[in-house]
Amino acid sequence: MYDNQSKGLPYTSGFFILLAFAIGAIMLSAELSKVVYSLMTGKVYDPEVIPVASDGNPLRVMHVSNMLIGFLLPAVVTAYLLHRRPVELLGFTGRIKREQVGLMVLILGVTLIVSTSLAYFNNHLPISASWREYFDKKELEYNEHVEAIVMMKHVGDYLIGLFVMAFIPALCEETLFRGGFQNFLTRGTKSPWLSIIAVSLLFSLAHFSFYGFLTRLFLGIVLGAIYHYSGRLWLSIMAHFINNALVLTILFNSTQKGKTIKEAMQVNPGANWWGILLLPVVIGLFILFKRLSANKRDWSNQ
Repeated sequence: MYDNQSKGLPYTSGFFILLAFAIGAIMLSAELSKVVYSLMTGKVYDPEVIPVASDGNPLRVMHVSNMLIGFLLPAVVTAYLLHRRPVELLGFTGRIKREQVGLMVLILGVTLIVSTSLAYFNNHLPISASWREYFDKKELEYNEHVEAIVMMKHVGDYLIGLFVMAFIPALCEETLFRGGFQNFLTRGTKSPWLSIIAVSLLFSLAHFSFYGFLTRLFLGIVLGAIYHYSGRLWLSIMAHFINNALVLTILFNSTQKGKTIKEAMQVNPGANWWGILLLPVVIGLFILFKRLSANKRDWSNQ
């Protein structure tokens, strides 16, 4: 359960300590970001109000601060409580092989195709009309806030969007969910796949999106497996960033063709189920990835 750098706290306890820290930090960052918004705009923040163009920079600052305080900070603090080398514990150290990066990109590419079919199944789940109306309303609110944050009028907006909506979430979410929750739960239970699936559920639920639930669940499992087999957090951060950046690039191209971001973010009704047939390909690529990453962590000794 421990290595010679452990401070003696059980890693299972670390999981629950991190959960408590994360909940508290997210609540704190939400309140602090409202203060920042008021200072920058002179208005009281109301999530029910449709953002205007002038809200873009304040919303960007809010988003970045929420990520850093609510996601990154709790993981770093908990790692420090558990280990004398918190950066190493989270998985930020270690060399990444070029072959690992290449296989990760292949895995991610096939994963995105499978995710399309999962979105199809998600959109066809039988729910009541009232629930569907509620979920539609929440998706619209989310899209309006993304439109204000990203804007995408020119290349400069696109590059800012890559930092705010692609890199920062990838860094902070992977540190919390993979480097923190999954890492500590795996070390504590010695059940890697139970930890990967449980944390992936938590990861998807944390996004509060019904229409993206199955897609994010599967993406979380893929990111979790990349982290587990490689032991390198930067590799899962890279995969997460590529996924986010691809979405932003598609949105940017759509806006350059005259569409609004809300129109570009509409769920594609033409999505189909056949991508699920590529699931064995993902599994096969992970078998290769596991063999290549033979220097993964020995969880039984840590």
